[in-house]
Amino acid sequence: MDRKWKQMTDFLVNLGVEQVAHTHKSYLTHLIAVYRLMEEHGCTEEVCRAGMFHSIYGTELFQGFKLPVDRRSEIRDLIGDRAERLAYLNCAMDRASFDRALEHGPAPYQIVDRLTAEEVHLNRADFDDLCRVHLYDFLEQVARAQRWDYRWSAYRRMAERLGADATEAYDMVFKQQSEQ
Repeated sequence: MDRKWKQMTDFLVNLGVEQVAHTHKSYLTHLIAVYRLMEEHGCTEEVCRAGMFHSIYGTELFQGFKLPVDRRSEIRDLIGDRAERLAYLNCAMDRASFDRALEHGPAPYQIVDRLTAEEVHLNRADFDDLCRVHLYDFLEQVARAQRWDYRWSAYRRMAERLGADATEAYDMVFKQQSEQ
């Protein structure tokens, strides 16, 4: 278990996120489930931490809870620099620019920070880990949210980019759609 698990969950509880609704469960339950799903699929501790905090500043779609970005240093101190950067990028990215970057060949990958309107350049490792955070967040909640058609082709491209395990996870979740 992550040595910072209690600190991370205590931090989230102290923010009151267990009181925030998110896809038919609490926001805290969703965040923990994303961490666990990523861990189950072999993501590093650092990337799992980013997954747990993937929407801490709000996202293009989820605005139910938003920690002000001027508190980024607190999150960095808690989960680490790279994990916080990945979490921030998942929150701040303009999803259309992210989807275009998926189509791009070799690095650097360019996305737009919708909060600052700046272009962000990512190397392959950072872009792939951002894909992991974004994909596993989606896979954890899509069945509850019943948003099967939301950017499904972009999520499929992320899964294929990340390899057999991610593609299998995607296929398993989307199999539920055909069973309904």
